[in-house]
Amino acid sequence: MDREIEFAKTLELVKNTSRQQGNCISKEQIEEAFSSLELGKDKIELVFDYLKKSGIGIGEPLNPDEYLSKDEVNYLEAYLEQLKELPGVTEGEKEAITLSAMAGDLDAQKRLINIFLPQVVDIAKLYAGQGVFLEDLIGEGNVAVTMGVTMLGALDDAAEAQGVLGKMVMDAMEEYISENAEAVKKHRQIADKVNRVADKANELSEDLHRKVTVEELMEETGMSEKYIKDAIRISGDKIESIES
Repeated sequence: MDREIEFAKTLELVKNTSRQQGNCISKEQIEEAFSSLELGKDKIELVFDYLKKSGIGIGEPLNPDEYLSKDEVNYLEAYLEQLKELPGVTEGEKEAITLSAMAGDLDAQKRLINIFLPQVVDIAKLYAGQGVFLEDLIGEGNVAVTMGVTMLGALDDAAEAQGVLGKMVMDAMEEYISENAEAVKKHRQIADKVNRVADKANELSEDLHRKVTVEELMEETGMSEKYIKDAIRISGDKIESIES
């Protein structure tokens, strides 16, 4: 079990490192990270495959076309075209606008949000391919920036403020991905419950050549009354082989 925990922690560390390097990590870095676990070649290859499926390039960044759906690619192209309409700023102008936003200037805060929109896209591309839509990631990032520009007053300088905004965007996307994964897991567990009860009810119904009662299903399967009734309720009373 300790080995499994270490493997999971190392894999998360490798993913975080790759995010910081533009969604890319070298084979040497991966092999060094897992060196203490002494993984065989086959298992290292599985790690490579997992990272690629998570949108992480091995040796060089993946082309977005390799991990974005066609709809996401089309959305990204259209969204980037919209962003081109925003006025550009120099680094000096960006610093001045950031300082004014930190001082509470509402117009500067609005301009800082627009300045950060392209960076939100770049960050979203780092987190794409993890079971959520790119558009949703960008939306979460934009919300984080919109909230964040009003929370910079206590920081010391523009560089720190810009770093904090970037971190807020990343945190928002990571939280969204985590919440989505939990929701998917919960939905899968619910579906498994309904399917298990329905399958057992259908089997017993075929044997008895009639609909079955909850009590008969409890006796036959050992499932609790609550478990069965929860499955019936979740299905919308659509398990037809159980008497209503």
